[in-house]
Amino acid sequence: MVLKNHLPKKNMQKQSKSQQQRKKQVQARPGLESKMKPMPLSKFPASNKGKLEGKVALITGGDSGIGKAVAILFAQEGANIVISYLNEHSDARQTQREVEHYTECIIVPGDLSKEKHCKEIVRKTIKRFQKIDILINNAALHYETNKLQELSSRQLLTTFATNVYPYFWVTQAAIPFMKKGSCIINTSSVTAYRGSDSLIDYASTKGAIVTFTRSLSSNLVKKGIRVNGVAPGPIWTPLIASSFSAKKVSEFGSEVPMGRAGEPAEVAPSYLFLACADSAYMTGQFLHPNGGEIVNG
Repeated sequence: MVLKNHLPKKNMQKQSKSQQQRKKQVQARPGLESKMKPMPLSKFPASNKGKLEGKVALITGGDSGIGKAVAILFAQEGANIVISYLNEHSDARQTQREVEHYTECIIVPGDLSKEKHCKEIVRKTIKRFQKIDILINNAALHYETNKLQELSSRQLLTTFATNVYPYFWVTQAAIPFMKKGSCIINTSSVTAYRGSDSLIDYASTKGAIVTFTRSLSSNLVKKGIRVNGVAPGPIWTPLIASSFSAKKVSEFGSEVPMGRAGEPAEVAPSYLFLACADSAYMTGQFLHPNGGEIVNG
């Protein structure tokens, strides 16, 4: 589906206004979606197809951005939702309200870089829903660093502790409650495939996630649990508004062939495809909603 209000040739004036709005905002990391201008688009009209009817989906980083869009789309398709997030309470409550138009949703705040909390979100999911059918490992952060020498040990450890370790810990805790036909979907990035000169540590974590996904898919294939991933390109999320300079935010996404940043709602269908029976013959694979950049996937 094409978002008409983002077609570059027909709506250059609107796009320019959007860029002007982005220039005026700077947020403290990790940022609040509710303060973003323009607001990220998180959902398409309901499909009412019920592809995930009766399923339970646990989504880390589900309060905003891609995670929010996935939560809403999955709810529209019938899944009950558990959202894990750090401390963006207003965003999480808003997403919960939107999800609850369709299904049930619980939200669980806390720091995923702590192994104990990773186990806790799984425990709370099981307590409420008794199972996990779909696990979306999605939460991440990044810091821009122009020189490797400027990358502090503290930043390096924080980036890996947030972007990689929870994928292991949450998955370890969830697998005992996942049956044949369940699936795991991990969020990587286009930077895993072509690198990033100013996000070296972030790109490295995303490369680790690709390898984790491929390895885990082989490990779980005989259990009937599929493991795939999505590697988005430039997507308009709070992480962008809270991580880059005003100039870079205003130009964000202009370098890809489509000439614009993507919307979270344009990425969410990739997760739906991998979560439902449409992708039953796929495991160990990545989808690339990235605005036309060609990568070796």
